[in-house]
Amino acid sequence: MVECIVNTCEAVAKRILDLCQQNNLTINGISNISGIPPMTVYSMLYQKSKNPGIVNIKKLCDGFGITLSDFFDTPEFNNLEQEIK
Repeated sequence: MVECIVNTCEAVAKRILDLCQQNNLTINGISNISGIPPMTVYSMLYQKSKNPGIVNIKKLCDGFGITLSDFFDTPEFNNLEQEIK
């Protein structure tokens, strides 16, 4: 069953959690590796931040050892509806 992703922030949060699971990392672990404060990562995950920011996503990618293209090349991002209507 495919999980319903409503918006970009949800897709970002799901991707971060999936990558943490794939790499056996906790939120604090990826925070330490990427140099992003844990509260910033938690804000991205629980949508307190309405705009997670590409610079923070890039830092997370560096921590995971992937490119931005790798981060965004998922069905969740490819199937997002346009948010501006």
